[in-house]
Amino acid sequence: MTTLSRLAATIEARKGADPDTSWTAKLLAKGPEKCAEKFGEEAVEAIIAAAKGDRENLTREAADVLYHLLVMLAARDVTLDEVMAELDRREGTSGLAEKASRNT
Repeated sequence: MTTLSRLAATIEARKGADPDTSWTAKLLAKGPEKCAEKFGEEAVEAIIAAAKGDRENLTREAADVLYHLLVMLAARDVTLDEVMAELDRREGTSGLAEKASRNT
């Protein structure tokens, strides 16, 4: 099991946890919109770190982005396995061809 898989499983398990004892449960209790907002905030922080060339901070912010992405997905009942299956489906396809196929 990968680190992301373990993290996704932990997030799923925290769906029913007490928001007073779990940051994940607290985020999920605020609803999908708040989870999406938090993901966006973390993504912006990662972008800023990347733009500044701050490798150490970018590493930390990227970890936050991945965590908050998984929380956002869980809030909408989208599993990591579903996302990985979509990536598997796209493997070996040119990014240009994949984007063009969305327009049809």
